[in-house]
Amino acid sequence: MTTRLMSYNVRGLKDDRAALLRVIRHAAPDVLCLQEMPRHPFSDHRIAEFAESVGLVWSGGNRHRMSTAIVTAPRLDVAASGHGLYTVPRPQEPRGYAWAEVCLPGEAKWLAISTHLSLYSSMRAGHARELIADPNLPGDVPWVIAGDFNELENGPAGREFKAHGLVDAGPRINTFNAAEPHKRIDFVYASPSLKLETVDMSAVEHDMTVATDHRPLVVDVTGTSH
Repeated sequence: MTTRLMSYNVRGLKDDRAALLRVIRHAAPDVLCLQEMPRHPFSDHRIAEFAESVGLVWSGGNRHRMSTAIVTAPRLDVAASGHGLYTVPRPQEPRGYAWAEVCLPGEAKWLAISTHLSLYSSMRAGHARELIADPNLPGDVPWVIAGDFNELENGPAGREFKAHGLVDAGPRINTFNAAEPHKRIDFVYASPSLKLETVDMSAVEHDMTVATDHRPLVVDVTGTSH
């Protein structure tokens, strides 16, 4: 069976909220990888409320004031979830990743990771290595890493992920900025055992130009069953 994954930088929910909700509802994801969600200490309720507004559920956890989150469809089983911090010098904002080990009932598990990498190219390769080496992440299942990489194709992080056997499997589209996309800086990397197919989002073209400053990435994920 197919699971739909969507990755979206929502810029703190500061733009056209109604358009944002329409885009997400049209995509109808099972796994929504979010970047730039509100990250102040008392903002967790906003993630839960936002998830509910698009028919999804947030598993919670300590985000360490990071802006990444993963919310999932009720039909999906979440075996485990958590968050990881990248090494970032002060006073730069905290950066890291959210993860969830998911599966449809009766299907094989796989790991979804939502990440937002540094603006500084000198830090991104190290952050990619930190993510891959995180001992808390399930290592015996296929991975999908999605998010705002803040780099172009074959950048430092992308090269690290490829060196560890992941493939650039996401939509080959420019994602920034939303109104006039001219750069591809959002990516989906996946284990080669998974099949990813791009989902057409042209039906909500206008909404995507005003919902936030990034275009979303939407893919259908198919893996091997037990």
